[in-house]
Amino acid sequence: MQLAQVNVAEAVASVSSPELSEFVLLLDRLDELARRSPGFVWRPRPEDVRVADVALFGDPDRVVPNLSVWASAEALLAFTYGGEHLAAMRRRRQWFRPLGAASVALWWVADGERPSFAEARRRLERLRRDGPNREVFTPRWLRAAQVQVARASLAATARRPGTPAG
Repeated sequence: MQLAQVNVAEAVASVSSPELSEFVLLLDRLDELARRSPGFVWRPRPEDVRVADVALFGDPDRVVPNLSVWASAEALLAFTYGGEHLAAMRRRRQWFRPLGAASVALWWVADGERPSFAEARRRLERLRRDGPNREVFTPRWLRAAQVQVARASLAATARRPGTPAG
């Protein structure tokens, strides 16, 4: 299994405006960094993203959806919260307004599966409607689930006869 993610941001102005020019200049660099990152699997090339894909999430002149697939949660989180991407994220309030609803959705896909923007929209809407669950979740929910699994594994190991704690 691999991890798909969609995140959506609404710009404070038109993507073609001077207010977004720095962000727009960063897009190619961030795309290149993602593609070279360990664990990166896929994302649509910018030239393959249609206006209709973007419009699924709002005004195509203001909304910026990002869709990708990663080999693991660790790979996605390492890219997201590290290096130049993290530096760009720290400036997001300069370029984007808060959505007031979930803007990031994660879900597991079979190896080789490439989700569409339509599926990403459905997943994001389900997350907004039902909250995080096994079918669609947030990075925070995923980290909490990983901690629970690790704790359960440690507890099971400690109960086994012949282990230091057992």
